[in-house]
Amino acid sequence: MRIQISRNSHKNLFLKIFCLGIIALFAISASAQKRKLPPIANQPRTITIVTEPKATVWLDEVKRGETDESGKLTAKFSLPGTRKLRVRAAGFKEISQNLLPTQKGDVKITLTKTTDEAELAFQQAESETDKQKAVELYKKAIKLRPNYAEANLGLARVLSDEGDNQGALKAIREARKARPAYAEASAVEGRIYKAEGSEEKAIAAFKRAITEGKGYQPEALTGLALLYKEKAEDSGTEGKFDEENANYQLAAEYFKKAVAQLSGAPDAEVIYQFLGLAYEKMKKYKDAIAVYEEFLRVFPDSSEATAVRSFIVQLKKQMNGEQ
Repeated sequence: MRIQISRNSHKNLFLKIFCLGIIALFAISASAQKRKLPPIANQPRTITIVTEPKATVWLDEVKRGETDESGKLTAKFSLPGTRKLRVRAAGFKEISQNLLPTQKGDVKITLTKTTDEAELAFQQAESETDKQKAVELYKKAIKLRPNYAEANLGLARVLSDEGDNQGALKAIREARKARPAYAEASAVEGRIYKAEGSEEKAIAAFKRAITEGKGYQPEALTGLALLYKEKAEDSGTEGKFDEENANYQLAAEYFKKAVAQLSGAPDAEVIYQFLGLAYEKMKKYKDAIAVYEEFLRVFPDSSEATAVRSFIVQLKKQMNGEQ
């Protein structure tokens, strides 16, 4: 999953809409619980993936980053039960395996070299920054392996980014032929319809993605949250304040689910802040403060930490009737 979102600081901070590319289950503090906010997560656990250098690691299809020069990447998360771990390195065969509930510490992943031309073309496309070259490489991979679901999805993302929504939707259809219940494909389809302004189709696609993912699909949850956030902003501009509040409520519900499923992944940084902002707009200042405090616990070294602390200070002043 890829998420690209931004927000206009505290009024102007972030706005990078996902992505592909979508969410933290760390517990809301005791003080937040006293405010009757349900906890966002279970107790976190930490694993260190040990594999090839510069390998990309996904946990439940959420990108966690790349291994360092020594082939290590440490990830902290709170998702309970058995999780899916996926690892890919250039020139190696991609591997997926289950991460058991009791596994902690080092998790060694042994990758094997690949000579599969379709897979190699796909890997090149995924790392290519030139959009047109990426399109050509995805198409090469699909030509070599006609039922290549991941390559068709990658192609759809790039075509959508380039504004070719019809080409992107065609690639989505091809991806579904190879993998009928493809949650990520439905999430990308929702993004495409949202970009076109086809609100009902976007909502249907996002909800289908969540169903196909058996409730787990942070990209689709984020897509729905952003859609309702924008509806709230439009309602506020039109002076329809009841509708504005109702849409912010929906946005907050989906942002909260998304941030829980991202479970400490980098993309969760922005989602936390959108969630806090939604609470602010509804004048639920205690809830917003609780979210921002949780953000600081989960991402203490974030480049946004100073700004988030300032949000808390300003909200406390508002609650105390200060200007």
